[in-house]
Amino acid sequence: MKQFSEATRVQMPAMVHLTRIGYTYFGKLSEDKNGTVYDSDTNILLQVFEQQFKNLNPGHEGEFLQILKDIRKELNDDDLGRGFYNRLKAVSPVKLIDFDNIGNNTFHFTAEFTCKNGQDEFRPDITLFVNGLPLCFVEVKKPNNQGGMLAESARMNKERFPNKKFRRFINITQLMIFSNNMEYDALGGIVPIQGAFYCTGARSYSPFNCFREENLSAQKIAPFHCDYPYKDIDKTAEKQILSDYNCQVIHTSPEYQTNLDFNTPTNRILTSMCSPERLLYIIKYGIAYVRMEREVDGKIESTDQKHIMRYQQLFASLAIRKKLAEGVKSGVVWHTQGSGKTALSYYLTYILNDFYSKQNKVAKFYFIVDRLDLLEQATQEFE
Repeated sequence: MKQFSEATRVQMPAMVHLTRIGYTYFGKLSEDKNGTVYDSDTNILLQVFEQQFKNLNPGHEGEFLQILKDIRKELNDDDLGRGFYNRLKAVSPVKLIDFDNIGNNTFHFTAEFTCKNGQDEFRPDITLFVNGLPLCFVEVKKPNNQGGMLAESARMNKERFPNKKFRRFINITQLMIFSNNMEYDALGGIVPIQGAFYCTGARSYSPFNCFREENLSAQKIAPFHCDYPYKDIDKTAEKQILSDYNCQVIHTSPEYQTNLDFNTPTNRILTSMCSPERLLYIIKYGIAYVRMEREVDGKIESTDQKHIMRYQQLFASLAIRKKLAEGVKSGVVWHTQGSGKTALSYYLTYILNDFYSKQNKVAKFYFIVDRLDLLEQATQEFE
């Protein structure tokens, strides 16, 4: 391995950073562990998933194998993972994640974990697991890589998403992150092509979104990043990570130490989106399935899409929840045109319903619009 590459500059520091925000390094996975440690049909960590399922569902321990069988079937469905996602969010009769008690869940990661179906395969740089379920992956490039992150977007949208052999792996993955560890830069254009981006699954195209952490007072480092309760780096885990990927030589290099900083672009987006509480919030409230209809040659064509919260919607929802907890009864969310008003309203119905249900109150929602196109848009979103 070259001394300085995307692995040494971005991947290894990012993996070590994950240990600071609550993740455990699972170790390197090889094909000889298929069927015992992990399931190659889904890349679920079998032992972790089974133990967590039994921990979260006392009295239902005997249902584990059937649940695993059902998940395998759901992930092969041509529904963008909607069936699996509904199961993921469910709390009855069994639950896969404890959204109310973060500490009851486990968070692991590994690297170079192959997603394989027949002769077709791809290998994300980092895979993140919640209770053994591979719900997120991270792809990294070295700074100033050729084509910037446009090259990564093209690879996802032209090669991975349309490939039906990869459908099961796309269906189980809720969050995908892509970074070349640079600050956002449009390089003279309008849309940034350098930086750290995110998306969710799609049939053929998913836009790459920027993520800018909330920083109302324009501090040098956003408060969430500055004040996050980072753990000390686990030196044993760090040594194992570098050893597993033949990167021991970089341990004392100044560049590696610099890239371990919690405030690098890659580490920032990992803290913002993958720290346990944030990740579970996004998974529970920040995913929407939308059926879009349009007329083509006199016929109505419908397509289903999977959307993920934009960062503005995330912070608006968190602010609303905070104000409600403080006893505020009413308020206004100010939007710019095209900023996702309808989508935020959709996300908020679930967030507010949960908020009031914990107070034994039944919430009712009224969506009032002043244009027919908004009525049509809202109908598609809410149905």
